[in-house]
Amino acid sequence: MKRLLTINWHFMRLFRMAIALFCFYTAFEQRECTFGIFGLFFLLQAVFNLGCGSRGCNVPLKKKNDE
Repeated sequence: MKRLLTINWHFMRLFRMAIALFCFYTAFEQRECTFGIFGLFFLLQAVFNLGCGSRGCNVPLKKKNDE
């Protein structure tokens, strides 16, 4: 778990962290829970490196069969 949190920090991961911090700040200043929820979403994406890769979020339509 420690390795997951400390390696492979790239631009998108840092960008998600910045968005999360901005949302938390806005939620605190405006007293708005919605921004806090968005901040939590982006924080989880940044910390656990979740989200779409460079190929996008699509699922392959067909599986290759060995027929």
